[in-house]
Amino acid sequence: MPTENLSDKRMSKFKNKGKEPTKMRDRRIAECVELRKAHKVESIMKRRNISSVGDEEPLSPEDNTDNKQVISETIQEIVANVNGECPEKQRQGCQAARKLLSRERNPPLKEIIEAGLLTRFVEFLGRNDDPTLQFEAAWSLTNVASGTSWHTQQVVEHGAVPAFIALLASPMLNISEQAVWALGNIAGDGPSYRDGLIDCGVIPALLARLTPDAPVGYLRNLTWTLSNLCRNKNPFPRFSAVQQMLPSIIQLLHHSDKSILSDACWAISYLTDGPNERIDVVIKTGILPRLVELLGFEELTVVTPALRSIGNIVSGSDLQTQAAIDAGVLSALPQLMRHPKSSVQKEAAWAVSNIAAGPCQQIQQLITCGLLAPLVDLLRNGDFKTQREAVWAVTNYTSGGTVDQVVHLVKCGALEAILNLLQAKDTKTVLVILDAINNIFLAAEKLGEVDKLCLLVEEVGGLDRIEFLQNHENNAVYRAAQALIEKYFSEDGDDQCLTTEATDSNFVFGPSDLQKRFVF
Repeated sequence: MPTENLSDKRMSKFKNKGKEPTKMRDRRIAECVELRKAHKVESIMKRRNISSVGDEEPLSPEDNTDNKQVISETIQEIVANVNGECPEKQRQGCQAARKLLSRERNPPLKEIIEAGLLTRFVEFLGRNDDPTLQFEAAWSLTNVASGTSWHTQQVVEHGAVPAFIALLASPMLNISEQAVWALGNIAGDGPSYRDGLIDCGVIPALLARLTPDAPVGYLRNLTWTLSNLCRNKNPFPRFSAVQQMLPSIIQLLHHSDKSILSDACWAISYLTDGPNERIDVVIKTGILPRLVELLGFEELTVVTPALRSIGNIVSGSDLQTQAAIDAGVLSALPQLMRHPKSSVQKEAAWAVSNIAAGPCQQIQQLITCGLLAPLVDLLRNGDFKTQREAVWAVTNYTSGGTVDQVVHLVKCGALEAILNLLQAKDTKTVLVILDAINNIFLAAEKLGEVDKLCLLVEEVGGLDRIEFLQNHENNAVYRAAQALIEKYFSEDGDDQCLTTEATDSNFVFGPSDLQKRFVF
């Protein structure tokens, strides 16, 4: 088989272990990075606070300039003020630092750290007698933690975490919210700081702020911070932490605000991006119907993470996939496969490919719900990343489908569409297509119609493309193409075809059945 050299490591991830593993979900791990690159655009791990409600004071010319000399002089003045004993000067110093760190471009994070200001800022977090000083210091530290891992490390190592957790309970909502924001930046840096925050008791402290009277702006930051505590999988967040957060995240998924919905959906997507046991925890909350409902949301910022969550769930076991089907996901997918955004089309095709990796009963549900027509359309007209996912859907479908189901797929135009994609430059995609072609021929063998399928492949130009692949630089592609030619298109095979009545109307793979469907 053309994919016999694919990594054995991935084969344990396939949903249907009784089938040939190279025909199922072998890119579950290998391609997850590719599928998740879009997340960097949709949901930011860290956020810098560059504005605040009620703070409309513009930055001074000195603050806006890129002149290093001016910045250096400003920082020296800040150091003098914050290290002094005058409360007013301390507030002025913190405010000046905050403004520098809130610059939209090139904020002097490193310079502030090297000036030794973090120790003083962390100290100011405990100044309950001076809320303004607390707030300015918290804002400054939040923005430092929004930088690189090194910047975040400096904030953590200066002891800011316990102080920020304590500030969550502040009666001043703006201070509490700034603490939520800072902790979200720290959690977003990676699993180490995420788990460190959890060990410090951040989850119950955050959930205590999730009250019915909490303003929407506050809830947005709170939801985003909770989503960062669900993020990363090397290692995954502990089950105990997930179980603490899940009820509140489910509650937030029923909010009306699009930003809250988006981050709550991202949280679910992180929690379902893992082993079946973790997917099961989410399914048991009963949230699947709501996720399916959110697939029809107008805002792309909600649809994308909701679809990612569904895609993760249907990459699980057959029972987990069926739970998503029972929740109505197949009714939502055709519209998403026709979405104007190619990124949505790709993820929808990815979800379909995982459903197609299931048993023939689930494949039949794909047919019944009308997913083959949009799938073939993506094969023909989607961008290449989307076509690649659609190719996987076809290969998975032909691996697990019945002969009748494979025939139906061919009659929908999938065969010509994948044959046209044999010209793709991506070697792996070509191998997957050759696998699908081989699967279709295996179905034709069971029907005794190999000869008719050969004629069809030749008629739509597929034979020329397969023959051309015998010159491919990749050895696996060459061998797979050669195997197809030798088995089905050899001279002996041609002689056999000549003995068959080509006009027999009972042949299900006949060109006359398919010509109208193979028009671009």
